[in-house]
Amino acid sequence: MASKRCNCIAPQPTGLPTWRAPISGGVSTIPRVAVSAMPRGYDLAFVLADGLSARAVTSHAVPLLDACLPQLHRDGWRIAPVAVVEQGRVAIGDEFGHLLDAALVCILIGERPGLTSPDSLGAYLTWQPAPGRTDAERNCLSNIRPAGMPYAEAAQRLVYLCTQARLRRCTGVVLKDETPSPSPRLGGEGRGEGASP
Repeated sequence: MASKRCNCIAPQPTGLPTWRAPISGGVSTIPRVAVSAMPRGYDLAFVLADGLSARAVTSHAVPLLDACLPQLHRDGWRIAPVAVVEQGRVAIGDEFGHLLDAALVCILIGERPGLTSPDSLGAYLTWQPAPGRTDAERNCLSNIRPAGMPYAEAAQRLVYLCTQARLRRCTGVVLKDETPSPSPRLGGEGRGEGASP
């Protein structure tokens, strides 16, 4: 299997530290020695992964974080250093969140490119992350990009879901996005939410 690395990207969103460590092999081989040296017990951990579209992450992850982190900080969330994973998939967030003892993990990941959306970003949220979590235990916001779900709307929805996940102690099919719906968009592009397919 190809080697995976965890690096920082620039600019770092709102001054959060970014964790750097090598990752070899698959999800289960994150270097626990490196993680064990880090503080633990966060409310929320963000993981950025290129997934199926590196362009989506490089274009939209930092603007989305810049839009939602100020509100999360005002609300007193303890946020872990941002982890950035190359060649990552959604489940990598569960292991990072588990190793950091985070109550909630949000992985921002490049979605499968479509004909009109080669740079669509997804945000997957999991309460009590741990290896083996299923898609039914996650909430997903998809098509985050200026021509899809704009950053301000995505940030509002993400903060809402994080807040509700913490209050209700759950994510996935039992946690619905009940933020007000924006007016419908022409052309069929817009927000997506719920458990991932």
